[in-house]
Amino acid sequence: MRVTLYGAESEGLRPLVEAQPSLQLVEEDPDVVVCFGGDGTLLAAELRWPSVPKVPLRNSRRGIRCIPDPPAEVLERLAADTLVRHKHLKLECSVKHESPDDADHVLMAINEFSVHKGRTNASVRFRMWFDERPYRTDGEYEIIGDGFVVCTPFGSTAYFNQITRGLFWTGIGVAFMYTSEHTNHLVLPEDTVVRARITRGPAVLAHDNSSEYIDLNAGDELLVKRSQQCAVLLTPDE
Repeated sequence: MRVTLYGAESEGLRPLVEAQPSLQLVEEDPDVVVCFGGDGTLLAAELRWPSVPKVPLRNSRRGIRCIPDPPAEVLERLAADTLVRHKHLKLECSVKHESPDDADHVLMAINEFSVHKGRTNASVRFRMWFDERPYRTDGEYEIIGDGFVVCTPFGSTAYFNQITRGLFWTGIGVAFMYTSEHTNHLVLPEDTVVRARITRGPAVLAHDNSSEYIDLNAGDELLVKRSQQCAVLLTPDE
């Protein structure tokens, strides 16, 4: 099994991997990525090696998605092929800009896509549709606030939870940030297509812990839906 180590202190695991004859350390084209850190390390690894199975070993105080067991025990089970395989929903976001000077984008996320206002002292305005049904049926209804989040169940423990103080286990979550009027946070079926149009910017789109940010302005649209890809985690437990 071809294994790549990932994380600021992951080289410390090298002797443990080399002690397993069935594991081969490689720099490219791994069968499995062993992440050593916290949840941010796992997210960064998924961005770099999308859909390649990950073994997320905890080396951080913050790592609720990471395995707290001793690394040697987990790597022994990886070598014996007895870890449990879990598939997690990922989202795809297509960004279409109003201006022909701006390139369109297609992004992937295991946690969430979040749109924030682009200026501290100005709200962002947007409209939203779910399977082309408007969020509100009273005409050209605009949502005015600091932005919104569209997330997976995996990501519901992160930003979605900070906004709503809630979690969910199936579907797609939509949460609104500091809106001028009351808005209901939503959990939709996972095959729902979420479309959002910025009606007044500027705004910024972020996804997971990527360093890539997309500037948004009036007329720009986002289309968020279930990805054909999935994230795969290998853990000791069901």
